[in-house]
Amino acid sequence: MVALTIRGLGFAGVLPFLLFVLGIWFLRDYLRTLSQQGFVIYSLAILCFLAGSLWGTAMQRQGADKLLRLVVSNGIVVFAALSVLTAQAVIAAGLLALGYLATLWYERSSGSRSGWYASLRLQLTLLVVALHIAYIAGLIARGTA
Repeated sequence: MVALTIRGLGFAGVLPFLLFVLGIWFLRDYLRTLSQQGFVIYSLAILCFLAGSLWGTAMQRQGADKLLRLVVSNGIVVFAALSVLTAQAVIAAGLLALGYLATLWYERSSGSRSGWYASLRLQLTLLVVALHIAYIAGLIARGTA
């Protein structure tokens, strides 16, 4: 039951990304601008949430492994915030996408998770990164980059 809930919440969390991307491609004026800003802000929030998950799992670790996990968690948040501070949607989205991939890489390389959760994280991360690419493409195609 818990795994099903986690999976459902994970995929539900992708829906705002999709809606904002559709807004970039198909809406105009204020609603497109709202989609443009909303995507980056939502991406920042979710990446910080993932960094918080690393922080939480650090409490179960010991020694240098715990310290590294805490530093990486904070580093991801700082990186994500600096990405948004570029004030360039294309650059911010590209950097945030890299942040998702880096977080996934760190989780996998540090042996954080295995089994169904690792598979879910891979699926969600690849989907979110693909939506970042669609967002960037939409900005470029619509001339709002």
